[in-house]
Amino acid sequence: MVGELAPVKVDFKTAGADFWKRYHTYRRLRHEESRPDDPLRPDDVEEIRLKRDSPFDINYRYEIARDGVLLSWFWGSTSKPGTPGHESNKHLFWGDLYVRPDHRRQRIGASWLPMVVELMDTHGCTVAGFEAEEVSGHAFLRWVGAEAKLTGAENRLKVADVDWSLVKRWIDEGPRRSPQTRLEVYDGPIPEAMLEDFAPQLTSMLKTIPFENLDIGEILVTPEHIRDWDARFALTGVLQHTVLTREPDGVISSLTDTCWDPSRPTIIEQRFTGVRPDARGRGLGKWIKAKMLAHMHELYPMAEWVVTDNAGSNAPMLAINMKMGFKQYREGSEYQIGRDALAARRRAIAAG
Repeated sequence: MVGELAPVKVDFKTAGADFWKRYHTYRRLRHEESRPDDPLRPDDVEEIRLKRDSPFDINYRYEIARDGVLLSWFWGSTSKPGTPGHESNKHLFWGDLYVRPDHRRQRIGASWLPMVVELMDTHGCTVAGFEAEEVSGHAFLRWVGAEAKLTGAENRLKVADVDWSLVKRWIDEGPRRSPQTRLEVYDGPIPEAMLEDFAPQLTSMLKTIPFENLDIGEILVTPEHIRDWDARFALTGVLQHTVLTREPDGVISSLTDTCWDPSRPTIIEQRFTGVRPDARGRGLGKWIKAKMLAHMHELYPMAEWVVTDNAGSNAPMLAINMKMGFKQYREGSEYQIGRDALAARRRAIAAG
């Protein structure tokens, strides 16, 4: 049966109504498998998001479909030449593939491997990376020969269960423990005048995240990256918020940011939280996390969950989150495999 099916490249900007109909059916199926309790982003909003190109990456989207049904989906991405950080990231190819549950174990997933190798060769990539959360995804990637390089989890805080006395205590303790440190709150994009100073400091803190054995190249955030994020959020009305602390010399010592999507009003997405290594031990992480939680609760009383991702080895942040009441919702792993190993596995599958 697999021999009858062939990948077809998809261009979101020119795709017709028939494609979007089967794509949204696929999207609902995958959502039901991975996030059944969460609100699903409306079709029109999702289309707006997907039709916007990235100025920093080369993206590929393919489908395998039959009789108007999308059976399998593949997305691939690699760094665009000439963009910031390209030289240290150009060897990496990131992918995501999905097969409908009722069509698994029919070698549809394996049928993507030749194309992955071809795309890697097109760009000179030597390492492919994939993420898995479901049991089926872990099993497939291990079968292919990929190795888990980073293990993490999506952790969730139920707002109704928050200990608000703890939150207040952390907010009150912040200025007492760091009386010369100033806390700043930004609702909406970071002001344009701050970006040249903000971007390198954010980059510095992002580099403190533990990535275990994952090959990720150089982490580099520029004002252009931030403007692109802002533009993407603005397309669909996503609201972003930042809480940071600044030392007397102007250095940003800690930072946390969140976003709220009006199409998914019950969820607050907690994004990055970081504290400079030379500023740790003063409770800054607790201060900014507590301030952000209280601020979000005031702005979005309809929100029921705060959702965040953490590496399993990020002990300091996990400790703060657990004290706040976050609990593990789903575990996932980032897998990687070398180009030559992937090609060898492809040949072995074809021969077998």
